[in-house]
Amino acid sequence: MTAELIIERGRRVLHLEAAALADVERVLGDDFVRAVQLLAACRGRVIIAGVGKSGLVGRKMAATFTSTGSPAMFLHPVESVHGDLGIVGADDVAILISKSGESQELLGLIDALARLGVRMIAMTAERSSRLSRHADVTLDLGVREEACPHDLAPTTSTTVTMALGDALAVALMEEKGFRAEDFARFHPGGSLGRRLLTRVSDVMVSSDLPVLDRAATMREAIILLAERRGIVVVVEHDCVFGVVTAGDLTRLLERHADVLSVPVASVMTTTPRMAYVHELGSAVVHRMETHGIMAMPVLDEQKHLVGIVHLHDLMRAGAA
Repeated sequence: MTAELIIERGRRVLHLEAAALADVERVLGDDFVRAVQLLAACRGRVIIAGVGKSGLVGRKMAATFTSTGSPAMFLHPVESVHGDLGIVGADDVAILISKSGESQELLGLIDALARLGVRMIAMTAERSSRLSRHADVTLDLGVREEACPHDLAPTTSTTVTMALGDALAVALMEEKGFRAEDFARFHPGGSLGRRLLTRVSDVMVSSDLPVLDRAATMREAIILLAERRGIVVVVEHDCVFGVVTAGDLTRLLERHADVLSVPVASVMTTTPRMAYVHELGSAVVHRMETHGIMAMPVLDEQKHLVGIVHLHDLMRAGAA
């Protein structure tokens, strides 16, 4: 088998799956709205069930729903009728996944869910299937051909199901007003948790700040710039009037031979970028990188100076 043929086969799979996703995007409509509204009104949990590859996708969907503010559980259809139905309540909403809509294991679960009064969302490629007929809402996967050359192995159908599950979860989290702060509470570990949980107050310098008043000269500023990592804040009564940075000093030296007696008020940047004490560190990192800033004054709710935050400290804390 030549390299060109291997690449061509890979491209065929990607083309088929991308086309299937485009088809689902194009026909997404009222059924999707009804499914999101049904999930948003759910007072219990989202129960997700499927067999085989659909079951594997269902497990991932349950994890995604749970991490975005909608408690969900995967329920194996076979185990469900052997005792696991005990986790299901009338306030739950079920998402049932089957390309054919005729999986015997899943059909056995449908009757049990109906007796419990559970509302059902079907994800299937067959609207005329028994699964679709019993469901309150049907999301049509629209898949007529698998990427498998024998049209047997679930490939295109699982890709579309996964993407449609993501679409449901994201639309639902936005419908429920789920915020980045809420997301952070469910992801406290790892780099993602650090980025979402680290606030300016966690890493800022709050004592022995490099501050001068407007009457000070650059002689005093130069000493602070060397000692305090390249920033001096010009304040009066805890209010910031400007900042002097190492960059300001460099530009001043290019214009003046004797800079020591120059007032800081004539050198400072009078509209500096500020950080706020309760801001997410990731938001401040973005501003710093966008504007080429290494340090910022930190203000409280009354816009009084309470600290200095440095880009390197934010990066070390994992806020980037």
